[in-house]
Amino acid sequence: MTETELRHIAAMSAVVDEGSFGRAAARLGYTQSTVSQQISLLEKAVGGAVFDRPGGPRPVRLTPLGRVVLTHGRDLLAKAQAMQSAVERFNAGEGRIDIGTFQSLSNVLLPQLVRRLRQEHPGCDIRLVEDESDEPPIGEVDLMFFDSPVGGDVEHRKLFDDPYVLVAPRGAFPEGPVRFGRLDGAPMVAWPPTCDQPRVEQAFASNGAEPRIVFRAAGNETVLSMVRAGIGSAVLPRLVVDVASSASDEALTVHELVPEVAPRELYLLWQAGRTQSPLAERAIQIAVELAETYRV
Repeated sequence: MTETELRHIAAMSAVVDEGSFGRAAARLGYTQSTVSQQISLLEKAVGGAVFDRPGGPRPVRLTPLGRVVLTHGRDLLAKAQAMQSAVERFNAGEGRIDIGTFQSLSNVLLPQLVRRLRQEHPGCDIRLVEDESDEPPIGEVDLMFFDSPVGGDVEHRKLFDDPYVLVAPRGAFPEGPVRFGRLDGAPMVAWPPTCDQPRVEQAFASNGAEPRIVFRAAGNETVLSMVRAGIGSAVLPRLVVDVASSASDEALTVHELVPEVAPRELYLLWQAGRTQSPLAERAIQIAVELAETYRV
């Protein structure tokens, strides 16, 4: 149905509710002749009269065709109103947003982002997915947090640099920075060779150090637990260390590396050319604001 036809149905429904063209016109803010014209156009469109008009003070009555038109017409009006309400909620930021993330950021920046969005838009629908693959599924979400820029039809916003540090069992190294040469042959706990881990291991090789990897685990807490257990040290992003409060852990010490490993870069990604919802646009703004607190 076109917009004009919906107005005709709305006029018909008002006439039925009010019992006369005059009272329907008053309710709709029209003149009586305007309501009569809309009903005439509706009758022309459906091919017959929708009202019997007895005249005088007696109320108009629906014809059998009118009852059919009214039943289906009111369904259309209800759906149109539901669509309008949904559009208004969407434009007010009450829609759905799908956000991709990864483990260390899920524990720090993401909860703050979700909290802010829910405070500002209590009716929003937030869906989260954690993905640690080398090729993030950007096309399946509205926004994706990732630890490197991505080529192709992807837009990105850099959030902050996350430097690498050495986390060691207490007493394994003197206080202060640790040179890579000290790690040659040292037992190490590490991530699997995915994401940024190959770059970390290349930094070892470039500095003449070949540590002895005694355990690999994808979970940050698992890596740190093994370091606490004393089986080896680990080179991890500062964000991971801060999340676990490792700097204040009596079983651990945290050291800068000399020379330093190039920090991992944290980005917010989304498909290029995609029209973002108001909720997604606000999420980007909040993420950028929160990232300021992590810049070094």
